[in-house]
Formats: sequence, structure tokens, C-alpha cells
Amino acid sequence: MNVFPKGFDTNLRLGIAGALVILGAVSGAAAYLLHPQQLDTGYQPRQPVPYSHKLHAGNLGMDCLYCHATVDKSSYAAIPATETCMNCHHRVKDKSPKLQMVRDSYASNQPVPWIKIHRLPDYVYFNHQAHVTAGVSCVSCHGRVDQMVEVMQVNTLNMAWCLDCHRNPAPNVRPAQFVTKLDWQPDIDAAELGRKIIAEKGIHPPEYCSGCHR
Repeated sequence: MNVFPKGFDTNLRLGIAGALVILGAVSGAAAYLLHPQQLDTGYQPRQPVPYSHKLHAGNLGMDCLYCHATVDKSSYAAIPATETCMNCHHRVKDKSPKLQMVRDSYASNQPVPWIKIHRLPDYVYFNHQAHVTAGVSCVSCHGRVDQMVEVMQVNTLNMAWCLDCHRNPAPNVRPAQFVTKLDWQPDIDAAELGRKIIAEKGIHPPEYCSGCHR
């Protein structure tokens, strides 16, 4: 007497194969969706004040250093103090309801709770000054923020992405005076110009672990 019905072995094998296919598909989808390239790129939080980089840096031509004044002097890029905003907005749109939080911040001496977009893990050391003074433009990491109404993360900023640049930095190196000129285009091939600057400055981006993990 057969314990299992006829065709049980075939159905069991088909069931296992189907389960493996489904498991593989789910694992592949999860790996794709949870990959840093998917999680980080496109991150665009809604800020407490609707500040437009396209208006300020693009249309009005304000230099990045006016607000982020420490990028060429410090390891971090400072978020501008409310006083910097009020240099203009104590007269410009001084009654706009969109800027009420800025006015309240100025009156109370409490910072606007801006949301940080470009975040690196605590175990990563990154120095803005070293990159900016070497001639790496804001565009290389942050994209054309002068064309963004709301800033978003356009690059993964993961280790593989950083190492790609460290191994071949020439295309991302420009004369230091044009670092914050986001629409700048070289008269010659960008990589050729970058190699020339790298040779002149003796730039050697680290590829060893302690260069970025200290």
C-alpha cells in the first residue's frame, strides 16, 4: 500500500523549485531595494523652511561660500546661521509667511531645525577643506544644486563611489577658483586639465583604509 499518492515526488520537486524561485526573486528585490544606491540617492526631505537653491544659487547667482562659509576652511560644511539669512530678509520678503520660522529663529536665537541630507556614517572621516582646496567642485558630490528647488542626494556617497574618484580623480579636479562656479566648463578636456592640476599640486588621494577610517 502506497503511503503517498501517485505523483507526490513530482509535485514535491516542483513545489521546492517554485519556492526556491520565489525566495530568489524576493532576495534579489530586497538586495536591490536595500542597496545604498537605492536608499540614499534621491533622498529629498521636506525642509522646515521652503528654501530654493535654484532661486538663490541659480537665478540670483549667490556663491555657495556665502552660506556654507567653512567648506574651504574646515572639515565640515556649516549650515548658515539665521543671521546670514536675515542679512537679506530683514528687508527682502520681510513679511512673507513662508519665512516666519526664520524670523522666529532670529528673535529667539534658536536655530532653524534644518534636516541634513548628505549624511556619512560615524566611522567615515571626510574633510571638505581637503577636497575643495584640491579643486573638487561641489558639483562632483552634490550635483547641480543651483538647479534644484529642493536639494536632493544625487550620488550614493558610499565607499565604492569614493574609491572610484580617488583612483581616477582627474575628471573631478578643476582650478580652485571655479570650485563653487557650478556651471563652469573647461576650455580643454576636463580630465587633461585635472591631471595637470594634480601634478602641479602633488595630489595623492588615499586608497588605504586609514585615509577615510580613523
